[in-house]
Amino acid sequence: MSDPRPILSLAHSPDPDDAFMWWPLVGRGGEPPAVHDPRFRYELHAEDISVLNERSPEEAFDITAMSCGQYPFVADRYALTACGASMGDGYGPKLVASRPMELAELRDPSVVIAVPGEHTSAMMTTRLLLGPEPGAFRHEVMPFETIIDAVREGRCDAGLLIHEAQLTFEDAGLHLVADLGRWWRGTRGELLPLGVNAIRRDLERAHGPGTLEHVTRTLARSLEHAMGHRETSIAVALEYARDMGAELAGAFVDLYVNRHTLAFGDAGERAVRQWLGELADAGLAPSVAGPDFVHPAD
Repeated sequence: MSDPRPILSLAHSPDPDDAFMWWPLVGRGGEPPAVHDPRFRYELHAEDISVLNERSPEEAFDITAMSCGQYPFVADRYALTACGASMGDGYGPKLVASRPMELAELRDPSVVIAVPGEHTSAMMTTRLLLGPEPGAFRHEVMPFETIIDAVREGRCDAGLLIHEAQLTFEDAGLHLVADLGRWWRGTRGELLPLGVNAIRRDLERAHGPGTLEHVTRTLARSLEHAMGHRETSIAVALEYARDMGAELAGAFVDLYVNRHTLAFGDAGERAVRQWLGELADAGLAPSVAGPDFVHPAD
């Protein structure tokens, strides 16, 4: 008998922490999903975070990871689930260079910084650090996984690293210029919002009142299961770990799958509001009323 439950598409970035979170929603090796939702089935899609940012205005996926820096541009279409976010707690994306370099040098017109996308949270935070005005620093957008090589090979002078490159850049002989999460904590005293998990507002109209809260509860159950079955979850994460062993993949997951991922909490929601407010004040993104956080149904 065919399964009558409608399918919801869930898009995530192809990196270990996202893969760690959502595997319980789909069957593996012929087994049924570890987390069952009586109302919906789930279909996972892995895409680069810049691609997910670019596709968010077209509402390509029912539930999608996106950079927090992209959210103000699609806040009319999406709400934020209270679970599934990545927050930097005194650490975060890193500005690195091929040689020891002072932060002020990154503003030199002769210096080119390789960055992973215009609306990534890392790039938006870099603009707050180096200057939001056009031309405050030179940069070149490229896929995040190519940035270390671009800097190491001299095609760019510096790079903005996200994902697991935050842990591996020293192995490539690169030098830390600034840790954005450390800078944010030191100057604002807050968590640094990075990736968020967003859900289409119109699912409420398509599937009835309470749908957003119901789905968010299922997502929270997936996270709880993944964290409670760490060995299996790390094995899944390794499928998305580029040149990483289990120990390093586990260390990366621990940075970005934690209590703030299970639920923003007051500190996380406050941090998102402040960060988005600063983007708006700097003219980098539209002002967001709220934003709207969807909490799990009881």
